[in-house]
Amino acid sequence: MTTARDIMHTGAECVGEHETLDAAARRMRDLDVGALPICGDDDKLHGIITDRDIVVKCLATGGDPTRTTAGELAQGRTFTVTADTDVKKVLDTMEKHQIRRVPIIDEEKRLVGMVSEADLARNLPEAEVGRFVEAVVAKHL
Repeated sequence: MTTARDIMHTGAECVGEHETLDAAARRMRDLDVGALPICGDDDKLHGIITDRDIVVKCLATGGDPTRTTAGELAQGRTFTVTADTDVKKVLDTMEKHQIRRVPIIDEEKRLVGMVSEADLARNLPEAEVGRFVEAVVAKHL
């Protein structure tokens, strides 16, 4: 059985819930990623922020990214799976919730990795990746 642990990117970094959006954007640039998990003072996952969130929910509405924090933009439910989750369940979760990346957490809800489209493409059979692209990515084009 292949699990999330087998395909996840383990170098995922959090942005603190009190860090500003400009700091989050710089970290995204430096890490060459489009999303960052948001972790609280308790070191637990509190959400996820994307580069699109920063643009649409802050900049486009006249917000100040030097004053707005990542925690302020964390809205809605963050869908996660544990490291021991079967990869088929990971894929089902991403498809069901129309998400392109999913944080991987431990039993204490601490971030241990991320699974993204690229991780799926590197680790799954072409047919499964194609189904994912059709179900999630193509719907947003």
